[in-house]
Amino acid sequence: MPAQRTPAERDPSEGPWLLLIYRVPSDPSKARVAVWRDLKRMGGLYVQQAVCVLPDQDDLRAGIEKVRKRIDDLKGSSIFVTLTEVEADVREQFVNGFRAQSEKEYQEIVEECETKFFKEIQFERFRDNFTFEEAEEIRHDLEKLRRWLERVESRDWMKAEGRELAQAKVAECEQLLEQFEADVYERTVSDQD
Repeated sequence: MPAQRTPAERDPSEGPWLLLIYRVPSDPSKARVAVWRDLKRMGGLYVQQAVCVLPDQDDLRAGIEKVRKRIDDLKGSSIFVTLTEVEADVREQFVNGFRAQSEKEYQEIVEECETKFFKEIQFERFRDNFTFEEAEEIRHDLEKLRRWLERVESRDWMKAEGRELAQAKVAECEQLLEQFEADVYERTVSDQD
């Protein structure tokens, strides 16, 4: 009999899977939204309304237990099971669903870089707004992008397309900011001379 692999040693695409089926009272709607938001933050894949699946990992199990506690507090109900054997087509549906979820998030990061971050620096250059305060504000935006990318990468269990492009765009944001900060420094120092 082959040795059991720990969750950390397993390929997440092979399973097992954590399945949560839940019901939350419809009023207030913010309760349902809170449960949904918690599960989505964990990377949960909804296979239908109020039915969520995740790869079997210790941190995700702990997260589901917290969500179940919230559901109980809201006077709802839940069923939590581990799926150890699923049909190949269901497994493929899970893997493809997780990949699509991560690909979409990587695309959103790329879009955020191209349509907001790049344009913000371009606009501040156009306005000739080379101030320390502006550079700091843009640096905060870069830190948000980095944290977002880290979260998406941590939930990308199925190795989705788009990771490298998102990483490259965030790196490009950093380069643009460094150039902008150098220009701010040069203008600030020369203004003081």
